[in-house]
Amino acid sequence: MPCSDLRIRVAELLGEDPDGYSAGRMTYDLRRLRLHRLIQRQPRSNRYRVTEDGLRTALFFTRAHARFFRTGLALDEPLPSGSAPRVLVQASQAIDRLLEEAKLAA
Repeated sequence: MPCSDLRIRVAELLGEDPDGYSAGRMTYDLRRLRLHRLIQRQPRSNRYRVTEDGLRTALFFTRAHARFFRTGLALDEPLPSGSAPRVLVQASQAIDRLLEEAKLAA
């Protein structure tokens, strides 16, 4: 897939105008993903592949969205201001625990 096609698809996924998502920004985003070891550049090409860590991270966020946010935000009545659904509070606490455990393991 040419870079211009990828830029258009990424801009659409971000809900932005494809003309507003520049090649420079695309380069920056790819560099950040690569530095975080979520993608890896294929030798002697302009192609990237998702790393094992990148796949695990994507699956984690996909599952977290499906379990916590999609179901937790599907409310029939509006919440009083300043209150959060219980599932979102629990999700936040669980993520905090995972981060603390990761720091201990690192």
